[in-house]
Amino acid sequence: MVPSLTGPWRSFLFAPANHARMAEKVFQAGADAAILDLEDAVAITGKPAARADAVAALRRPRPCKGFVRVNAAETEWCFGDMEAIVGPWLDGIVLPKLESAAMLQTVDWTLAQLERKAGLEIGSIDLMPIVETGLGVSNLKEIAACRSRLRRLSFGAGDYTLDVGMRWSLDEAELAHARAAMVVESRAGGLEPPVDTVFIELRETEAFEASARRALALGFQGKLCIHPSQVGPVNDAFSPTEEETARARRIVAAFDEAEAAGSASIQVDGYFVDYPIVEKARRTLALAERIAARG
Repeated sequence: MVPSLTGPWRSFLFAPANHARMAEKVFQAGADAAILDLEDAVAITGKPAARADAVAALRRPRPCKGFVRVNAAETEWCFGDMEAIVGPWLDGIVLPKLESAAMLQTVDWTLAQLERKAGLEIGSIDLMPIVETGLGVSNLKEIAACRSRLRRLSFGAGDYTLDVGMRWSLDEAELAHARAAMVVESRAGGLEPPVDTVFIELRETEAFEASARRALALGFQGKLCIHPSQVGPVNDAFSPTEEETARARRIVAAFDEAEAAGSASIQVDGYFVDYPIVEKARRTLALAERIAARG
């Protein structure tokens, strides 16, 4: 049975679809979702055969959600990828290099026809695009507001910095504008918080952990990962600590009591609490519950 599409969405771990050992182990790494890659991780000559490898891996029992990154919509492989992988074994599709609302609607419509053909409920397969070009970032408002099955966006700094000619530094200061736009336009479009980019400097563990904390502070809900060692730190970064959860409980309990008595402005542990603060506390508790249910 395909797992529920309800979060948490803290960590998405990539693995090449055509590497049998990696495609099997990616589901055991502790990520909230695994992404079998048909795009950058697969050579051009191996792309058609890798589709069957992805399906075979998804059909095996697994403890987490299973996505497939197809090739970009404008390539010759995208439709064939989607046609081959759509079935009851698939939780979602990751669409790279999304640049326009029109492209999103085209892929959404195509996916709906493939769902119908497979006997699936229309809209049951998640679609998470990666915005990773200058044009994509420029069109974020239209993309986020587009009527489609879109639930959340993700950001890809590798192709983005290549496309616009940026130097991708360890402190990622040059990504601030694109990251902020991802979060703001996602909120304005009624989407979930976005998922942050991969981090490719595998030996720079401190910089990686700082990147995850930075993304959390900006409003992202999770991060794309390219190595199993990144999953634990990402899950930790995007999970409320026991202290944060306990504090959120105290805030909600105290506020509910005060509100019943006619007050909507109180102090809890020396912290000013009003409606926006208690709403944040409730979101913290809801996330903690989803993480506990995920196990």
